[in-house]
Amino acid sequence: MLMKPEPVVAAIREARIRQPDTHVVMLTPSGIPFTQNKALEYAAMPGVTLLCGRYEGFDERICDYVDEQLSLGDYVLSGGEPAAMSVLDAVIRLLPGVLGSPESAVLDSFSEDGILDWPHYTRPEEFEGRRVPEVLLSGNHAAIESWRHEQAAQRSRHRKQASDDEDTE
Repeated sequence: MLMKPEPVVAAIREARIRQPDTHVVMLTPSGIPFTQNKALEYAAMPGVTLLCGRYEGFDERICDYVDEQLSLGDYVLSGGEPAAMSVLDAVIRLLPGVLGSPESAVLDSFSEDGILDWPHYTRPEEFEGRRVPEVLLSGNHAAIESWRHEQAAQRSRHRKQASDDEDTE
């Protein structure tokens, strides 16, 4: 089952009437990968319209009416709605005033050159024999910052290695 061009193109045209500057994005497994940088790009736009397919997706002729095709990854969903929710959540949290602290989004994973966030800990200091790293309890802010950067780099290298290993299988 495919989405027919007539109702989808009519909806795109209506979206462009209501918001002439909207960026129309088709959610499809064949699109470019969605990234944190893409979320930042969308957050800076005056509007984004997301097209959600169903089952086999869209009639190919609809592609001529969209600005971009986007994918969440190398897998298929039965519909574009879960993908749209993921895109919306990633973008909305970047808008001014959404998060309690504007720095929260700046310090997230992938916000700095694709680097993952460092491990986080809370109380108690020990849980089932696993302790919070001593450096985090030291009060030495320079040492804590250094530890965080090293941990983030280590996590990112590990993820890259795992991804490279998967690609060679």
